[in-house]
Amino acid sequence: MKIAPEFSEQVARAKNDLRMGMPVVLRGGESVVATALETASPERLREFVEFGEPLAIALTERRANTLKARAYDGDIARIRVPRGASPEWFYSVADPSLDLQNPMKGPFLSERGGDASVYRAAVELARRSRLLPAVLILKVSDPTGFASAHGLLCLELPNMRSLARLSSVRQVVNARLPLEGADSSRIRIFRPNEGSEEHGVLEFGEPRRSEPVLARIHSACFTGDVLGSLKCDCGQQLRAALAKIRDEKKGVLLYLNQEGRGIGLSNKIRAYSLQDQGFDTVDANHRLGFEDDERDFRLGSEILRQLGFSSVRLMTNNPAKAAMMKEFGIKVAEMIPIKAPANPFNAEYLATKARKSGHVF
Repeated sequence: MKIAPEFSEQVARAKNDLRMGMPVVLRGGESVVATALETASPERLREFVEFGEPLAIALTERRANTLKARAYDGDIARIRVPRGASPEWFYSVADPSLDLQNPMKGPFLSERGGDASVYRAAVELARRSRLLPAVLILKVSDPTGFASAHGLLCLELPNMRSLARLSSVRQVVNARLPLEGADSSRIRIFRPNEGSEEHGVLEFGEPRRSEPVLARIHSACFTGDVLGSLKCDCGQQLRAALAKIRDEKKGVLLYLNQEGRGIGLSNKIRAYSLQDQGFDTVDANHRLGFEDDERDFRLGSEILRQLGFSSVRLMTNNPAKAAMMKEFGIKVAEMIPIKAPANPFNAEYLATKARKSGHVF
Protein backbone atom coordinates (compact mmCIF):
# COMPACT_ATOMS: atom_id res chain seq x y z
CA MET A 1 0.00 0.00 0.00
CA LYS A 2 1.37 3.41 -0.99
CA ILE A 3 0.41 6.08 1.54
CA ALA A 4 3.29 8.56 1.35
CA PRO A 5 2.61 11.65 -0.82
CA GLU A 6 4.05 11.83 -4.31
CA PHE A 7 6.25 14.76 -5.29
CA SER A 8 3.39 16.63 -7.01
CA GLU A 9 1.32 16.26 -3.83
CA GLN A 10 4.19 17.57 -1.73
CA VAL A 11 4.44 20.59 -4.05
CA ALA A 12 0.72 21.24 -3.55
CA ARG A 13 1.22 21.13 0.23
CA ALA A 14 4.21 23.46 -0.03
CA LYS A 15 2.16 25.99 -2.02
CA ASN A 16 -0.57 25.92 0.61
CA ASP A 17 1.95 26.41 3.43
CA LEU A 18 3.43 29.44 1.69
CA ARG A 19 -0.03 30.94 1.21
CA MET A 20 -0.68 30.51 4.95
CA GLY A 21 2.60 32.24 5.82
CA MET A 22 4.40 29.04 6.80
CA PRO A 23 8.02 28.43 5.73
CA VAL A 24 9.02 25.29 3.85
CA VAL A 25 12.37 23.51 3.75
CA LEU A 26 13.82 22.92 0.29
CA ARG A 27 16.64 20.45 -0.22
CA GLY A 28 18.58 20.58 -3.45
CA GLY A 29 22.14 21.65 -4.34
CA GLU A 30 21.88 23.73 -1.18
CA SER A 31 19.34 23.32 1.60
CA VAL A 32 17.30 26.32 2.67
CA VAL A 33 14.26 27.42 4.62
CA ALA A 34 12.04 29.58 2.40
CA THR A 35 9.09 31.79 3.30
CA ALA A 36 7.04 34.01 1.00
CA LEU A 37 7.50 37.62 2.08
CA GLU A 38 3.93 38.58 1.19
CA THR A 39 2.35 36.22 3.73
CA ALA A 40 5.04 36.04 6.41
CA SER A 41 3.93 37.65 9.67
CA PRO A 42 6.07 40.40 11.26
CA GLU A 43 6.77 38.04 14.16
CA ARG A 44 8.04 35.29 11.86
CA LEU A 45 10.26 37.73 9.95
CA ARG A 46 11.78 38.92 13.23
CA GLU A 47 12.46 35.29 14.17
CA PHE A 48 14.33 34.79 10.90
CA VAL A 49 16.44 37.88 11.56
CA GLU A 50 17.18 36.68 15.11
CA PHE A 51 18.70 33.44 13.80
CA GLY A 52 21.80 35.50 13.15
CA GLU A 53 22.67 33.60 9.98
CA PRO A 54 23.17 35.39 6.64
CA LEU A 55 19.77 35.85 5.01
CA ALA A 56 18.94 36.46 1.37
CA ILE A 57 15.87 37.43 -0.61
CA ALA A 58 15.28 35.58 -3.86
CA LEU A 59 13.20 37.45 -6.42
CA THR A 60 12.65 37.61 -10.16
CA GLU A 61 14.84 39.57 -12.53
CA ARG A 62 11.80 41.76 -13.31
CA ARG A 63 11.47 42.89 -9.69
CA ALA A 64 15.26 43.14 -9.30
CA ASN A 65 15.40 45.55 -12.25
CA THR A 66 12.81 47.77 -10.57
CA LEU A 67 14.87 47.75 -7.35
CA LYS A 68 18.12 48.43 -9.29
CA ALA A 69 19.55 45.16 -7.91
CA ARG A 70 21.90 42.96 -9.95
CA ALA A 71 20.40 39.68 -11.19
CA TYR A 72 23.58 37.65 -11.59
CA ASP A 73 21.59 34.41 -11.96
CA GLY A 74 19.75 35.51 -15.10
CA ASP A 75 16.06 35.10 -14.35
CA ILE A 76 16.41 35.63 -10.59
CA ALA A 77 18.43 37.71 -8.14
CA ARG A 78 19.70 36.84 -4.66
CA ILE A 79 20.06 39.96 -2.55
CA ARG A 80 21.58 40.02 0.90
CA VAL A 81 19.48 41.11 3.86
CA PRO A 82 21.09 43.89 5.95
CA ARG A 83 21.51 43.33 9.68
CA GLY A 84 18.51 44.35 11.75
CA ALA A 85 16.15 44.53 8.77
CA SER A 86 12.60 45.34 9.86
CA PRO A 87 9.42 43.61 8.68
CA GLU A 88 8.46 46.86 6.95
CA TRP A 89 11.70 46.72 4.93
CA PHE A 90 10.99 43.14 3.83
CA TYR A 91 7.46 44.01 2.72
CA SER A 92 8.65 47.07 0.81
CA VAL A 93 11.17 44.96 -1.13
CA ALA A 94 8.48 42.45 -2.12
CA ASP A 95 5.53 44.72 -2.86
CA PRO A 96 5.87 47.40 -5.58
CA SER A 97 2.67 49.11 -4.42
CA LEU A 98 4.81 50.34 -1.49
CA ASP A 99 7.57 51.77 -3.68
CA LEU A 100 6.26 55.33 -3.46
CA GLN A 101 5.97 55.09 0.34
CA ASN A 102 9.45 53.57 0.70
CA PRO A 103 11.55 54.81 -2.23
CA MET A 104 14.92 54.41 -0.46
CA LYS A 105 15.44 50.69 0.16
CA GLY A 106 18.89 50.08 -1.31
CA PRO A 107 21.58 49.97 -2.30
CA PHE A 108 21.32 46.21 -2.64
CA LEU A 109 24.19 43.74 -2.62
CA SER A 110 23.50 40.77 -4.84
CA GLU A 111 25.04 37.35 -4.31
CA ARG A 112 26.75 35.63 -7.22
CA GLY A 113 28.28 32.23 -7.90
CA GLY A 114 27.29 28.88 -6.54
CA ASP A 115 24.15 26.86 -7.22
CA ALA A 116 21.05 29.05 -7.43
CA SER A 117 18.59 26.26 -8.34
CA VAL A 118 17.00 26.02 -4.91
CA TYR A 119 16.48 29.80 -4.85
CA ARG A 120 14.89 29.58 -8.29
CA ALA A 121 12.61 26.79 -7.06
CA ALA A 122 11.54 28.90 -4.08
CA VAL A 123 10.60 31.82 -6.36
CA GLU A 124 8.72 29.45 -8.68
CA LEU A 125 6.77 27.99 -5.74
CA ALA A 126 5.71 31.48 -4.65
CA ARG A 127 4.76 32.39 -8.21
CA ARG A 128 2.70 29.22 -8.64
CA SER A 129 1.01 29.96 -5.31
CA ARG A 130 -0.22 33.26 -6.85
CA LEU A 131 1.92 35.17 -4.35
CA LEU A 132 4.40 37.94 -5.03
CA PRO A 133 7.54 36.14 -6.28
CA ALA A 134 9.82 37.32 -3.47
CA VAL A 135 11.06 34.79 -0.91
CA LEU A 136 13.17 35.07 2.23
CA ILE A 137 15.88 32.40 2.33
CA LEU A 138 17.81 30.96 5.29
CA LYS A 139 20.53 28.37 4.57
CA VAL A 140 20.53 25.28 6.80
CA SER A 141 23.03 22.43 7.06
CA ASP A 142 20.60 19.80 8.40
CA PRO A 143 17.33 20.29 6.46
CA THR A 144 15.65 17.12 7.76
CA GLY A 145 16.50 17.94 11.35
CA PHE A 146 15.43 21.57 10.98
CA ALA A 147 12.12 20.58 9.40
CA SER A 148 11.46 18.02 12.14
CA ALA A 149 12.37 20.43 14.94
CA HIS A 150 10.05 23.16 13.65
CA GLY A 151 7.24 21.04 12.19
CA LEU A 152 7.92 22.15 8.60
CA LEU A 153 7.46 20.39 5.28
CA CYS A 154 10.77 19.28 3.73
CA LEU A 155 10.61 19.16 -0.06
CA GLU A 156 13.23 17.40 -2.15
CA LEU A 157 14.20 19.21 -5.34
CA PRO A 158 16.18 16.77 -7.49
CA ASN A 159 15.89 19.11 -10.45
CA MET A 160 13.70 21.89 -11.74
CA ARG A 161 11.93 19.56 -14.14
CA SER A 162 10.15 18.14 -11.12
CA LEU A 163 8.30 21.45 -10.89
CA ALA A 164 6.42 20.99 -14.20
CA ARG A 165 3.72 23.63 -14.42
CA LEU A 166 0.95 21.17 -15.19
CA SER A 167 0.60 17.56 -14.07
CA SER A 168 -2.80 16.67 -15.53
CA VAL A 169 -6.48 17.43 -15.18
CA ARG A 170 -9.47 15.12 -15.03
CA GLN A 171 -13.17 15.60 -15.50
CA VAL A 172 -14.97 15.13 -12.20
CA VAL A 173 -18.60 15.82 -13.06
CA ASN A 174 -20.89 17.07 -15.81
CA ALA A 175 -24.54 18.05 -15.96
CA ARG A 176 -27.10 19.65 -18.24
CA LEU A 177 -27.14 23.43 -17.82
CA PRO A 178 -29.78 25.19 -19.93
CA LEU A 179 -28.79 28.80 -20.61
CA GLU A 180 -30.65 31.72 -22.06
CA GLY A 181 -30.66 31.14 -25.80
CA ALA A 182 -28.89 27.77 -25.45
CA ASP A 183 -31.05 25.30 -23.59
CA SER A 184 -29.08 22.27 -24.84
CA SER A 185 -25.80 23.24 -23.15
CA ARG A 186 -23.88 21.07 -20.71
CA ILE A 187 -21.31 22.08 -18.09
CA ARG A 188 -18.24 20.00 -17.26
CA ILE A 189 -15.89 20.56 -14.33
CA PHE A 190 -12.19 19.66 -14.56
CA ARG A 191 -9.92 19.40 -11.53
CA PRO A 192 -6.10 19.47 -11.66
CA ASN A 193 -4.56 16.45 -9.95
CA GLU A 194 -2.36 18.66 -7.79
CA GLY A 195 -5.44 20.17 -6.16
CA SER A 196 -5.40 23.71 -7.56
CA GLU A 197 -8.44 25.63 -8.84
CA GLU A 198 -11.13 23.84 -10.80
CA HIS A 199 -12.02 24.85 -14.35
CA GLY A 200 -15.33 24.84 -16.18
CA VAL A 201 -16.28 23.91 -19.73
CA LEU A 202 -19.58 24.79 -21.39
CA GLU A 203 -20.46 22.58 -24.34
CA PHE A 204 -23.26 23.79 -26.60
CA GLY A 205 -25.22 21.49 -28.89
CA GLU A 206 -23.41 18.41 -30.19
CA PRO A 207 -20.20 19.56 -31.91
CA ARG A 208 -18.57 16.83 -33.98
CA ARG A 209 -15.18 15.69 -32.74
CA SER A 210 -14.06 15.10 -36.32
CA GLU A 211 -14.45 18.77 -37.28
CA PRO A 212 -12.81 22.00 -36.02
CA VAL A 213 -14.92 23.12 -33.07
CA LEU A 214 -15.86 26.75 -32.47
CA ALA A 215 -14.05 27.45 -29.21
CA ARG A 216 -13.25 30.22 -26.78
CA ILE A 217 -10.52 29.64 -24.18
CA HIS A 218 -11.38 32.30 -21.63
CA SER A 219 -9.36 33.17 -18.54
CA ALA A 220 -11.47 34.08 -15.51
CA CYS A 221 -11.84 37.80 -14.87
CA PHE A 222 -13.86 38.52 -11.75
CA THR A 223 -13.81 42.28 -12.26
CA GLY A 224 -14.80 42.15 -15.93
CA ASP A 225 -16.94 39.02 -16.25
CA VAL A 226 -18.88 39.46 -13.00
CA LEU A 227 -18.69 43.13 -12.01
CA GLY A 228 -18.67 44.67 -15.49
CA SER A 229 -15.36 46.49 -15.08
CA LEU A 230 -14.58 49.09 -17.75
CA LYS A 231 -10.80 48.69 -17.26
CA CYS A 232 -10.61 45.66 -19.57
CA ASP A 233 -12.55 44.01 -22.40
CA CYS A 234 -12.83 40.54 -20.80
CA GLY A 235 -16.54 40.66 -20.04
CA GLN A 236 -17.32 41.94 -23.54
CA GLN A 237 -15.23 39.16 -25.10
CA LEU A 238 -16.97 36.52 -22.97
CA ARG A 239 -20.44 37.70 -23.93
CA ALA A 240 -19.50 38.05 -27.61
CA ALA A 241 -18.07 34.53 -27.68
CA LEU A 242 -21.20 33.09 -26.04
CA ALA A 243 -23.39 34.95 -28.54
CA LYS A 244 -21.47 33.54 -31.53
CA ILE A 245 -21.66 30.00 -30.14
CA ARG A 246 -25.40 30.42 -29.59
CA ASP A 247 -25.78 31.69 -33.16
CA GLU A 248 -24.02 28.60 -34.55
CA LYS A 249 -25.84 26.37 -32.03
CA LYS A 250 -22.70 24.42 -31.17
CA GLY A 251 -19.26 25.03 -29.71
CA VAL A 252 -17.29 25.01 -26.47
CA LEU A 253 -16.27 27.64 -23.95
CA LEU A 254 -13.38 26.81 -21.63
CA TYR A 255 -13.53 29.00 -18.51
CA LEU A 256 -10.12 28.65 -16.88
CA ASN A 257 -9.22 29.90 -13.42
CA GLN A 258 -6.16 31.85 -14.51
CA GLU A 259 -7.16 35.29 -13.22
CA GLY A 260 -5.08 38.26 -14.26
CA ARG A 261 -3.20 36.37 -16.99
CA GLY A 262 -2.22 33.80 -14.41
CA ILE A 263 -1.00 36.05 -11.57
CA GLY A 264 -4.14 35.74 -9.45
CA LEU A 265 -6.80 38.20 -8.32
CA SER A 266 -4.77 39.89 -5.55
CA ASN A 267 -1.84 40.55 -7.84
CA LYS A 268 -4.16 41.76 -10.60
CA ILE A 269 -5.57 44.38 -8.24
CA ARG A 270 -2.00 45.28 -7.28
CA ALA A 271 -1.37 45.81 -11.00
CA TYR A 272 -4.46 48.04 -11.14
CA SER A 273 -2.99 50.08 -8.29
CA LEU A 274 0.24 50.49 -10.26
CA GLN A 275 -1.77 51.49 -13.33
CA ASP A 276 -3.30 54.24 -11.17
CA GLN A 277 0.29 55.47 -10.70
CA GLY A 278 0.78 55.71 -14.48
CA PHE A 279 2.23 52.31 -15.46
CA ASP A 280 0.67 50.36 -18.32
CA THR A 281 -0.58 46.78 -17.88
CA VAL A 282 2.69 45.15 -19.02
CA ASP A 283 4.97 47.42 -16.97
CA ALA A 284 2.76 46.87 -13.91
CA ASN A 285 3.20 43.10 -14.23
CA HIS A 286 6.96 43.53 -14.54
CA ARG A 287 7.17 45.71 -11.43
CA LEU A 288 5.29 43.01 -9.53
CA GLY A 289 7.94 40.53 -10.62
CA PHE A 290 5.88 38.70 -13.23
CA GLU A 291 6.13 38.26 -16.99
CA ASP A 292 3.59 39.79 -19.39
CA ASP A 293 1.53 36.59 -19.35
CA GLU A 294 1.87 33.85 -16.72
CA ARG A 295 -0.92 31.59 -17.99
CA ASP A 296 -0.31 27.93 -18.77
CA PHE A 297 -1.83 27.29 -22.19
CA ARG A 298 -1.19 23.55 -21.89
CA LEU A 299 -4.24 23.47 -19.64
CA GLY A 300 -6.64 24.40 -22.44
CA SER A 301 -5.09 21.98 -24.91
CA GLU A 302 -5.21 19.15 -22.38
CA ILE A 303 -8.92 19.72 -21.69
CA LEU A 304 -9.74 19.92 -25.41
CA ARG A 305 -7.96 16.62 -26.03
CA GLN A 306 -9.83 14.94 -23.18
CA LEU A 307 -13.08 16.16 -24.72
CA GLY A 308 -12.06 14.52 -28.01
CA PHE A 309 -11.23 17.67 -30.01
CA SER A 310 -8.04 17.99 -32.03
CA SER A 311 -8.88 21.10 -34.07
CA VAL A 312 -10.50 24.43 -33.22
CA ARG A 313 -11.86 27.60 -34.75
CA LEU A 314 -10.40 29.75 -31.99
CA MET A 315 -12.14 32.94 -30.91
CA THR A 316 -9.29 35.16 -29.75
CA ASN A 317 -7.46 38.42 -30.43
CA ASN A 318 -4.21 36.91 -29.17
CA PRO A 319 -1.97 35.28 -31.83
CA ALA A 320 0.23 33.89 -29.02
CA LYS A 321 -2.72 31.87 -27.72
CA ALA A 322 -3.25 30.35 -31.18
CA ALA A 323 0.48 29.60 -31.47
CA MET A 324 0.52 27.89 -28.06
CA MET A 325 -2.48 25.73 -28.99
CA LYS A 326 -0.59 24.56 -32.06
CA GLU A 327 2.56 23.93 -30.00
CA PHE A 328 0.62 21.73 -27.59
CA GLY A 329 -1.04 19.62 -30.26
CA ILE A 330 -4.31 21.41 -31.08
CA LYS A 331 -4.68 22.50 -34.70
CA VAL A 332 -6.05 26.03 -35.14
CA ALA A 333 -8.10 25.89 -38.34
CA GLU A 334 -9.20 29.50 -37.99
CA MET A 335 -8.51 32.42 -35.66
CA ILE A 336 -11.63 34.55 -35.14
CA PRO A 337 -10.95 37.99 -33.55
CA ILE A 338 -13.55 39.29 -31.10
CA LYS A 339 -14.42 42.93 -31.63
CA ALA A 340 -15.16 44.91 -28.47
CA PRO A 341 -15.52 48.71 -28.52
CA ALA A 342 -13.04 50.70 -26.46
CA ASN A 343 -14.10 53.11 -23.73
CA PRO A 344 -12.25 55.95 -21.98
CA PHE A 345 -11.13 53.59 -19.18
CA ASN A 346 -9.66 50.77 -21.27
CA ALA A 347 -8.48 52.50 -24.46
CA GLU A 348 -4.85 52.63 -23.29
CA TYR A 349 -5.06 49.05 -21.98
CA LEU A 350 -6.20 47.82 -25.40
CA ALA A 351 -3.53 49.88 -27.14
CA THR A 352 -0.87 48.38 -24.86
CA LYS A 353 -2.05 44.84 -25.61
CA ALA A 354 -1.80 45.57 -29.34
CA ARG A 355 1.55 47.37 -29.10
CA LYS A 356 3.38 45.12 -26.61
CA SER A 357 1.57 41.77 -26.76
CA GLY A 358 0.63 41.62 -30.43
CA HIS A 359 -3.15 41.43 -29.99
CA VAL A 360 -5.25 42.17 -33.05
CA PHE A 361 -8.51 44.14 -32.85
